[in-house]
Amino acid sequence: MMGSTSREVVRAVVAWLLVALFAFPIYYWITVAFKPERDIFALPPKLFDFNWNLSSFEEVFGISFGFDKGLEVLPGGGNFYMLPNLWASIVIAVLSTLLTVIVATLASYALSRMRIRGQHHFVFFVLSTRMMPPVAIAIPMFFIYKNFGLLDTYTGIILAHALMNLPLAVLLLKSFFDDIPTEIDEAALIDGASRVLIFRKIVMPMALGGVAATAVLCFVFSWTEFLFVLTLTQTSFKTVPVAASTFVTSTGTAWGNMAALGTAAMIPAFIFILLVQRNLVRGLTLGSLKQ
Repeated sequence: MMGSTSREVVRAVVAWLLVALFAFPIYYWITVAFKPERDIFALPPKLFDFNWNLSSFEEVFGISFGFDKGLEVLPGGGNFYMLPNLWASIVIAVLSTLLTVIVATLASYALSRMRIRGQHHFVFFVLSTRMMPPVAIAIPMFFIYKNFGLLDTYTGIILAHALMNLPLAVLLLKSFFDDIPTEIDEAALIDGASRVLIFRKIVMPMALGGVAATAVLCFVFSWTEFLFVLTLTQTSFKTVPVAASTFVTSTGTAWGNMAALGTAAMIPAFIFILLVQRNLVRGLTLGSLKQ
């Protein structure tokens, strides 16, 4: 009895140490956003005892957070005004995720339930497109987009991100649909239900967890994507990862402003994950138990 208790204590300690190990870089990055420049490079590093300020956030959001004056819009938006870039990232990530999930759900259901000649070869082809590095198609996509007038447009980046995420989404959702017994479909077909009705009313509610898990991955990949945005946009807008690479001044990199933007960029991703949290847990455990 004592031996099992000791093992549980050791496991709990190891688990908390691992959590601290992975959480510390996030904590340090957030504290950099609130530090004055002289404390960012202090040795030894100041983890707790530093002068908190909001100057980095003020420059990034173009708003003064003075406690005596309340919120005040800064003229010119500050030196590193990034609010439009944050909004562009949200729009692109949400719409590309929505497009990817809709297309991938229909394709993966068809691959899971319908027998098509050469189906295994098609699945391998979908997987192979994900293996190809994005840099291999960045330049061809640039010329294609230029000919179709999609350069520097939201539509072009949304399509590019959907193309990037679609292979992974199809394969993930196919595995979730495969875990749902086909006997359910067959029983509904015998009762006179159509394929569309079965998909909408029976299969989709059971696969919502898998859809949520896939949507989270697609959102994160789109939110952090750098190469396509850098290649396919020029002047109109930049997403957060590309905009963060421009935080350079005559004295070096503006680490405080970059950390403020990175801290703010974490919030939409956390909110999206919280919105689908209930279905996400179901999706991560779907298929873990077999009959």
